[in-house]
Amino acid sequence: MKITEISIRRPILVIVGFTVLSLLGLLSYFSLNYELLPKFAQNVVSVSTVYPGASPSEVENTVTKAIEDAISSMENVKKIESTSYESLSLVTITLNNGADADLALNDAQRKVNAILGTLPKDIKSPALNKFSLEDLPVITMSASANMEESDFYDLIDKRIATTLARVPGVAQVNLIGGEEREIQVAVNESRLEGYQLSLLQVQQKIAGSNLDFPTGNVKSDGQDILIRLAGKYQSVDELRNLVVKVLPDGGQIRLRDVAEIQDGKKETEKIARVNGKNAIALQIVKQSDANAVEVSRGIQKLIRQVEEEYKNVHLAIDIANDSSVFTLQSADAVIHDLILAIVLVAFVMLFFLHSLRNALIVMVSIPASLIATFIGMQVLDYSLNLMSLLGLSLVIGILVDDAIVVLENIYRHMEMGKNRARAAVDATKEIGFTVTSITLVIVVVFFPIALSTGFVSDILREFCVVVIISTLLSLLTSFTIIPLLSSRFGKLEHLSNKSLFGRTLLSFENQLDRFNHWMTGLLDWALKHKRVTLGAVLLLLFASFSLVGMGFIGNEFFAKTDRGEFLVQLELPKEAPIEQTNEVTRQAETFLATKKEITSLITTVGQSSEGMGGAKATAYKAEINVKLVPAEEREDDATVYAAKISRELAKKLVGVKVKTVPINILGTAEKAPIDLAIVGSDLDSVLQFAEAAKRELTAIPGATEVKLSVEKGNPEIRVNVDRDKMAVLGLDLQTVGATMQTAFSGNTDSKFRSGEYEYDINIRYDGFNRQSIDDVKNLLFINNTGDQIRLSQFASVIESSGPSQLQRRDRSTSVSVQAQSVGRPSGTIAEEWEARLVKMKKPAGISYVWGGEKENQTDGFGTLGIALLASIILVYLIMVALYNSFVYPLVVMFSIPLAIIGALLALAITNDSLNIFTILGLIMLIGLVAKNAIIIVDFTNQMKQEGKSTREALILANQARLRPILMTTLAMIIGMLPIAVASGAGAEWKNGLAWVIIGGLISSLFLTLVIVPVIYLIFDLLIEKFKKKEEEISIDQLLDEAFQSQPETRKAEDPQFI
Repeated sequence: MKITEISIRRPILVIVGFTVLSLLGLLSYFSLNYELLPKFAQNVVSVSTVYPGASPSEVENTVTKAIEDAISSMENVKKIESTSYESLSLVTITLNNGADADLALNDAQRKVNAILGTLPKDIKSPALNKFSLEDLPVITMSASANMEESDFYDLIDKRIATTLARVPGVAQVNLIGGEEREIQVAVNESRLEGYQLSLLQVQQKIAGSNLDFPTGNVKSDGQDILIRLAGKYQSVDELRNLVVKVLPDGGQIRLRDVAEIQDGKKETEKIARVNGKNAIALQIVKQSDANAVEVSRGIQKLIRQVEEEYKNVHLAIDIANDSSVFTLQSADAVIHDLILAIVLVAFVMLFFLHSLRNALIVMVSIPASLIATFIGMQVLDYSLNLMSLLGLSLVIGILVDDAIVVLENIYRHMEMGKNRARAAVDATKEIGFTVTSITLVIVVVFFPIALSTGFVSDILREFCVVVIISTLLSLLTSFTIIPLLSSRFGKLEHLSNKSLFGRTLLSFENQLDRFNHWMTGLLDWALKHKRVTLGAVLLLLFASFSLVGMGFIGNEFFAKTDRGEFLVQLELPKEAPIEQTNEVTRQAETFLATKKEITSLITTVGQSSEGMGGAKATAYKAEINVKLVPAEEREDDATVYAAKISRELAKKLVGVKVKTVPINILGTAEKAPIDLAIVGSDLDSVLQFAEAAKRELTAIPGATEVKLSVEKGNPEIRVNVDRDKMAVLGLDLQTVGATMQTAFSGNTDSKFRSGEYEYDINIRYDGFNRQSIDDVKNLLFINNTGDQIRLSQFASVIESSGPSQLQRRDRSTSVSVQAQSVGRPSGTIAEEWEARLVKMKKPAGISYVWGGEKENQTDGFGTLGIALLASIILVYLIMVALYNSFVYPLVVMFSIPLAIIGALLALAITNDSLNIFTILGLIMLIGLVAKNAIIIVDFTNQMKQEGKSTREALILANQARLRPILMTTLAMIIGMLPIAVASGAGAEWKNGLAWVIIGGLISSLFLTLVIVPVIYLIFDLLIEKFKKKEEEISIDQLLDEAFQSQPETRKAEDPQFI
């Protein structure tokens, strides 16, 4: 090959070229960001609308449905899901793959703006967002100090949070817990009645007396002075003494006469604790393009400065959770596996190549290829994440493949008596096309995933591209550096038994010879008993596939990851106040603190992280983030341990729903992997079928924490207004609604300024007038003529119960049945449940749609299935080009099912499941095992061209190519072992992938050496049988046939001739 000859004749050119590549690679490496996963955003747009004081049904009817109708005409919409909570509407639009989320966001904004006039006037303006994984907090901290609570909140909120937000890469800082200052105006209903005042009149008077007016300016010679009417309240006493009514006799009724005014604290909605100590929790959210590790370093540096600045109040800020720690642990674990793989592969090379010199020649291709790969990663804006680093680790065995095949052939030529330079050129030229083909076969299997779109492709693309780049670079290395080094330093080693190393190698060679003879004998037998051999292989193939059918191998979207964290979610009866929830949560914390496996607890009372609306305050819910000791220091993984804790806590906390939720690899509460949305026209029939489906799921082993997303029993007081009576009494719905909202929810439109900060003035009834349904019935109104009217005079007020949230899917009522999985893959549980659902009687108008992992699994497995098929076709086409035949490539293709036998057996033995990573392993196997078959078929064809019979050629090919096949396969297997047995951060994702490849390579190693020759012989016999008896002249003969020109003659009659 020309490139090889140039490399040998001009070595400085190669040295300079690879030195430049290495330097650029190192520069690129140091500029790459560390991330946990590749950057990808799910194509989701969310519309959240706050409607203060509204019940879920009111939110659904007046806000959610209107927004759904408006956005339903958008393009590229895959599904619309909505949830109506108390005071909150959340509509989520999932877009099709390839849709532009920014365009969709703008489109949704226009459509929502168009209907704003039809929505209730009390709603806050709808907020539209693109959901991105980067919006999750990367750091959670707790802050405490020796200060008065409200002053401490001001310090954190107004000073420290704003300082933290200035750290490069920080998008926002969220606060949970703490006591915020508030000016409380607690209006007494009986005093209002006595003074003939309405609540709205008081509210309007407070708001109207709290204004600053720029009123113009005065001008004189040389002066221009601004006039400002300072009408804002300067003190709380000024607010107390506000005149709210002047009596006919001139008497004044002040605000203090009808209300208690206090400079107090906001009513507690959320409480935060870290390891049992009250604190303010701060969550740091990073920008989408920021580096999590750099943000963490910046935050930690700033914390030290802030603590030093406020040491007089003993400010302490502790980092309770930092996602960058897991990111770095994952990266370090993969790099550790990578280095270990290189060392192990070096040992394999040492045994096969008999000297350190030869092993080093081959091993040079690893750093030369890996370091240069970083250039491609930098150009493509990739990061050092779990997937790209995993690609670099898995490719170690592949990188030495080409070098092994080339070097082994060079030494074969040297054994023929050629000098090392001539051998290097001839051997590389002889095998160049084969090496290129086996490299391209490995490369093309990753192209379909790299080029496809979708959630799975977003996750796996960096892995595939990194493997493609490094493998192509290894091909370049094998044609340049390997021949160059062999031509200068290559030397045939003659083994001696004088040293221990020599005796070890001789023993290894003897064993290798014995294995070679055994394989030759086995092949000879197989070629004589073709039917028995093929029958045995078909039986093995059927048995391996039956492992999936019989349930020995489950299926799921992702393998569960043990982050050593889980959430304990507590739910009390829905009428429980936050004080009761806090007391129960304290009991749970005390119990958890006794467990030796638990290292820290982060508690939030009044909040649960369920769903995208999880950040809203819910008084009857609490959540404890539990961190565990490292996996090697405990018996159970986090999921199993969490299930045990759930059972123990349920016994201690009677009447409390206890649920444990695993923390996924992203560091957030794992959504229910088993999720089925029951869709219908009315809630009652949907709930009825959902309850029946829930009972079926509860009976399936492995399904835990089974629940319905919509549950009735949320106590509420329903007010039904008689419009005619209301009109006769001189009232309108706007007045009634505003009065009720102010009385029971409060009005915070007015602000009180103190120094540079503003605080809410909260106007509402005092606690005594907000205790029972009678207080609602006796709510006081005053009409235009000054008459006093009670709510019960024109409305019915009844106690009832309703759902705490309402769900809709694609504009129809829905209820989701959700569950976690423990001990069994979620996909297997879902399949078993689906089989039961089919047998259930389904009411008219009821249907169900899968969500959760089952939905992702269907989409993801579909993408990977197409990629698998495309990979097989591409591999076949590459081989058609190699052999210039459509028949012989089919022989190579028979090696693919042989690998599947070992891959499925490995999954069953290691108790792994079929998921996107193990399927990626199967796709990877296509290229790896086809390579071995190519080497055998290619050598057989060469032997046949030299005049050998097919049978003889096959046996010679087996004997001659066993060594390189064994070397490359063992290098790959040994290189995979550290990844297969890894137990560090994120190991669960890569273990299954590595075991699939190891199992597939082992089975294909033995079976390819036997079955491929048998298939080759059968195809050869068939070709001979159907060959035409009369030999046609080949196209090559026609092209090579001598050409004799004939003199051109024309007839005299031809008019042109004359």
